[in-house]
Amino acid sequence: MDAEPVENHPIKRGRRPSTSADELERAAFDLFGRRGFDATTVEDIAESVGISKRTFFRYFESKNDVVWGNFGDQLRVMRAHFARCPADQPLMDAIRTVVVEFNRFDVAQLPWHRKRLELILNVPALQAHSTLRYRSWRAVVSEFAAGRLGLRADDLIPRAIGHATLGVAVGAYEHWLGDPESDLTELLDQALRSLAAGFPDNTEM
Repeated sequence: MDAEPVENHPIKRGRRPSTSADELERAAFDLFGRRGFDATTVEDIAESVGISKRTFFRYFESKNDVVWGNFGDQLRVMRAHFARCPADQPLMDAIRTVVVEFNRFDVAQLPWHRKRLELILNVPALQAHSTLRYRSWRAVVSEFAAGRLGLRADDLIPRAIGHATLGVAVGAYEHWLGDPESDLTELLDQALRSLAAGFPDNTEM
């Protein structure tokens, strides 16, 4: 039998149907660095990786969320670190250990972490959004403290521990951004040790 004639169908070209959260994040950070956060739109980010605005929103709810990355997963990792703390480990020692480990990155990842923190801490348009993220971060610490103390997470002491830990961490982040030669984990370790000690008069920072 003679073969059926094969129709020549033109190859359709157009926008890619999907991308990845990591690719979107890197593209966004590149645009933020070149144009500034405020001048970069969701449309700009989507177009830079060849997807539609609608596809962008499958990965992130807003431009602000790109800066924080997959924050929900990060908090789950943090909770997992707390769950592995030995029961006999002192409370503030456990918190220091987990926060330091949570901020430990490979050398190749550090520049991205620095860019992320520079945006979070220095872009006014992100401040209101950051407040919500900070609340979620504090809640993880407060929940752990409450479990150790036999209290509720919204009781005074667990709540205060969450706020104090975040404040110390932000202080370490700001110091790290201002001193590129410093080590973030060492700064966090030192600051959180001082917090546990009640910031004695001879604290050296």
